[in-house]
Amino acid sequence: MLVLIRRITRCEQGATAVEYGLIVSLIVIAMIVALNNTANSTNNMWNSVSNKIVEATT
Repeated sequence: MLVLIRRITRCEQGATAVEYGLIVSLIVIAMIVALNNTANSTNNMWNSVSNKIVEATT
């Protein structure tokens, strides 16, 4: 039993992989939110341009 506990406490590869996975998932979530906000802003900008062109031609 003592040998098993020592092996578990020495093995850090699994914990490191989980930590990196969590960091990557947080970065991906932040990127999705940022891209969504950018897409909405860009869409609003082009809608405004389109509306102004329509107003200018009528």
